This record gives sequence, C-alpha cells and structure tokens, in this order.
Amino acid sequence: MGRLGLLIVLLANLMAAGVRAAEGEWTRFRGPDGGGISTAATVPVKWIEKDCNWRVKVPGVGHSSPVAWGDKIFLTSGDPETAKRMVLCLAAADGRILWQRDYPSKTYEQNDDNSYASATPAVDSGGVYVTWTVPKEVTLLALDHAGNQKWRRDLGPHVAEHGSGTSPIAHEGLVVLASDHDGKSFIVAADSKTGETRWQVPRRSGMASYATPCVARPAGGLPELVFASGINGLTAVDPASGKVNWELDEFGNNRCVGSPVFAEGLVLVSYGYGEPGCRFVAVRPPSKQKGAKAEVAYEYTKTVPLVVTPLAKDGRVFLWADDGHVTCLSAAGGKVVWREKVGGKFFGSPVWVAGRLYCISKNGEVFVLAAADKFELLARIPLGEPSFATPAIAGGVMYLRTASHLMSLGGKKM
Repeated sequence: MGRLGLLIVLLANLMAAGVRAAEGEWTRFRGPDGGGISTAATVPVKWIEKDCNWRVKVPGVGHSSPVAWGDKIFLTSGDPETAKRMVLCLAAADGRILWQRDYPSKTYEQNDDNSYASATPAVDSGGVYVTWTVPKEVTLLALDHAGNQKWRRDLGPHVAEHGSGTSPIAHEGLVVLASDHDGKSFIVAADSKTGETRWQVPRRSGMASYATPCVARPAGGLPELVFASGINGLTAVDPASGKVNWELDEFGNNRCVGSPVFAEGLVLVSYGYGEPGCRFVAVRPPSKQKGAKAEVAYEYTKTVPLVVTPLAKDGRVFLWADDGHVTCLSAAGGKVVWREKVGGKFFGSPVWVAGRLYCISKNGEVFVLAAADKFELLARIPLGEPSFATPAIAGGVMYLRTASHLMSLGGKKM
C-alpha cells in the first residue's frame, strides 16, 4: 500500500471513529478507547428513582458494566451458588430482556469482592464478546446480536488466587484479550468473525493482573493497543500484526487492576498491592527517533487508585482512589490542583459527562463531581444496593448497573 493509500485508510478510520462516537455506542469497558469520555448532553446532575426511564431486575449477580450498540444493551451476570454464566440483551427503550443465554459452569475460590461476572462484554456491529474463567479454562465467546453463538474458544487454564476480571475489547475486526496470571500468560487477538487466532504475544507470568487494554492514538502515528500488568509493565502492540512496539518494565512486584488510559499524549496507569495503590505514573511513549524509549514523565504516590481507572480530560488528570480520595493533577506536569476525600469505597471507575465526573461507590451511591480546577461535590444519589460497575453512556442515556439491577437515566432535554 502506498503512502496515499495509507493516508486514505487512516482518514477513513478517523471518520468512522467520529461517526461511531456521535452515534453514541459504548462498545467496551469505559467506552470508546477506554477513556471514559462521553459527548452526551442529556444526563442530569441530580435525580431520584422516579426520574429514571426504567429500572429492571436482572437475573443473577454481577460486577461487570453494560455496553450498548444501537437499540440494545448487553450485560453479563452470574449465579453465585452455581457459577452459571449469563449473557443478557436488553431493549434500550424499556429494559425488556430480549434474550438470555445461559452457560453452566463450576464454582471456585476467588476474592470476596469478585463475582462470576466481573468482565465487561465488548460489542461491535457483528457481535458481542464475553469472557469468563474457571481454573481449568479461560473462555472467550462470541454471539451475534440475536444471541446466536458465532464461536467459542478455550484459551487454557487460569491460575489466580483472586479469580479473574480482565475484559475483552473489539478493535477493527479483532477480539483482544489479555490473560496475565500466575500460569501461562499471553495476549491473544482472535478474528471477530471466526474466532481464529490472528496473533498471540507470550507474556511473563506471575502476580495476576486485571487491567483491560486501552487504544492509544498518538498524533501522527498509527493506533496501538496498550496493556498493563505488574510483571510485564506497559506493553504497546501493533493491532494489525501483534508486533510489540515498545515496553516499559516499571511496576516491579506489584499488581495492575485498574486499566491504562491514553490521554494528553501520555499513558496513565496506577498499580500497587492492597488498598490503596502505591504509585501512579504518566508515561510518555517513545518518539519516532531511532533508539527512543518510553519514559516516566511524572508520578504521584499519595493515595492513588488500585482498582479504579484514572480519567483525563481538558488538561486535567483525575485519580479516584479506592478509599474515596480524589486528586486532580495537571496533565502537563502532574502538579496537584486539588485533593479531597468524598467518602465511600470504590471499585467502579469514573466517567466524564458534560464537565462532570460520575462514579459509583461499592455501597451503591453515585457521586457527581465537577471536573474542574476547583473541587465541588455536586450530588450523591443512592441506587438502593451495592455496585462494582462503571456507568455506560449511549445515545445521551446513562446506564447504571447495581448487583442485580440495571437502570436507564437521561436522554431527554434538560
């Protein structure tokens, strides 16, 4: 392919991404590219239950987040007694369950704060993709939008004392999953239509990680998939070939649970062991100059998140720690703008909507903060039961998942 052809392809991809964002699909954990940013303008700051468009009970229990495509919402759930896995499709208009697919499984020991449905699905125009594990098998499954099975893969054993939780992503005809654990670790990209392996990258094993990859779109460069794990550090992979573009082994004997984010030209990630995390780093990818290497641009170590994923927007980085401390840093150099404690414990990650941050605490309260240079708590809204999930926003509507309910909010002129 010549330079002109490559330029045309790049422009087409950018235009398609822009159209997709405008249509409002929420295709993976934390939405487009994993950044947690929505362009919606019809999500309220405050509400009570009767303001919801609908609130429905879903079978089983789960910590995964919803994803959306067109008029459908996809969700996973699990039976805490039998470990049966469930894939659900709901109507975005009223929350009706359009179909449900059940998969028998086996119980196993995992962290008390984990569930049998912790991995968020991924979705694209051709299907919905889910993963779950038992000690003897990592399952990767593809269904079409009508609930028909397209393919199913057994990717081998999963060895981890706390269970699993890493989510797949769908990217340009691929379904990508990181399997970083105490056993044989790897990154795999399967063809979204057939399930056949397009490429696989072996990884060092040890200290299971739970991070979902982000898509980095560097200025003037091609997209990269960025993975984070304690034992492997940061790894940037060419999605077309599986070639490792760069690595930064920076984390030592620690664990990555929250996912990496690419923003402001930097990869943002935190890691640690226990609550809270021990270190947040902003990593500058290597330049195009020969021999250039990735490097830490700045770091922050005072009460950083372990499970919660960072968020960056408009020159600010927000670190929402698991213990309720929220820190705003300048994205350019990491200077502390403000640091406050909002209360509560958190496993769900924040999303950005219309200049506000929305994050759900473990006991099921939505905290709404101003995403600004001054700390301002705008609202605290109880959802009625615990939640470990991250909000999803599609078509101007926010979807909130608690342990056994899903609700729809907004989408109307305010």
